[in-house]
Amino acid sequence: MPFDNLNGNHYTPAEKTAVVTSLTALEGSLIAKFRNLSPEERQKFGSINEQNKLIVNKVRDYRTSQPGMSSPDIDWAEFQNDFESRDFIQAAIARLQNLIDGLVNNKILHDYDNYQAALTDYDFSKYKMNTKTAGFETKVNEMAQFFNRTGTINKSADTNSNP
Repeated sequence: MPFDNLNGNHYTPAEKTAVVTSLTALEGSLIAKFRNLSPEERQKFGSINEQNKLIVNKVRDYRTSQPGMSSPDIDWAEFQNDFESRDFIQAAIARLQNLIDGLVNNKILHDYDNYQAALTDYDFSKYKMNTKTAGFETKVNEMAQFFNRTGTINKSADTNSNP
């Protein structure tokens, strides 16, 4: 075989079913809490930067250690709930991002393997077409549309084919 299989680890039907079932359960657990934001709302509310996270953490530390110094105008139970939800979501995002990164890397390797095999098959088909084996001319012609011909045109062959 002219190419190396970069990823020979394939998912069994049982593994695929387990992943889909787990994702469905995860979606079911989270979807009730999701809120859609418009692009304007995303811009308006944004995400607090690291400096502002330090401010939130410092206010929380003071609230925990010296509650008498905290503003009475704040619903501190809601503040704590927001803090814990944010912390939970951030941890979940980090774990999901690791899964996404692993899946993307895995997909890249499978895509590469498929593409290399497709190129080998295309070369084989061109060889078989040149041996006048039936059916391969159609296959090569259909596949040729996917290959960029700019920069590789043979000028003399091109002028000979035009009357």
